[in-house]
Amino acid sequence: MPSETALGTTDLTGKMLIAMPGMGDPRFAHSLVFLCDHSDDGAMGLIVNKPSKDVDIKSLLLQLDIEMTPTLRDRFVHFGGPVEMGRGFVLHSPDYSSATTTLQVQDDISMTATLDVLEEIARGQGPVRWLMALGYAGWGAGQLESELAANGWLVCDSSAQLIFDLPDAQKWEAALETLGVAALTLSAEGGTA
Repeated sequence: MPSETALGTTDLTGKMLIAMPGMGDPRFAHSLVFLCDHSDDGAMGLIVNKPSKDVDIKSLLLQLDIEMTPTLRDRFVHFGGPVEMGRGFVLHSPDYSSATTTLQVQDDISMTATLDVLEEIARGQGPVRWLMALGYAGWGAGQLESELAANGWLVCDSSAQLIFDLPDAQKWEAALETLGVAALTLSAEGGTA
């Protein structure tokens, strides 16, 4: 059950934002954003369904001069959002934790934003389930609430399966289905009741 922030708004940490059709910013079209933090000061999340066609994990590790085991399975690195696109974040299962930098967002999903998690992944000793993203989506105080009120986003519960197990192309529609909404029924025009 979501808690409230100090100013009485609902804390959406650990929830998913589903971009509505007609989202004004094309970088967020058909995006699914996992909210890592939400408070009266703003919000921070990672887009989990937009793999970068230019960066894969092996080339990123080579660029960072991190040695990797030959058995490391290649994966694309995701576009996490338009803020600080040179900064990396790893969403992962709770079987890995960095002593000082892992944020446990909810019981089955944590986030680490330091090189140690990539070094462990490269050695085959990191978390079992993980998703690497460059950049993040950020909102200032009240900005996300305004976008929600303008029907820019739908909110749904998150799950590790949705983030880690489904193909990226299926995540947006799967998130809608958790709300009982079919993608074909959505309109780019919002309304209020």
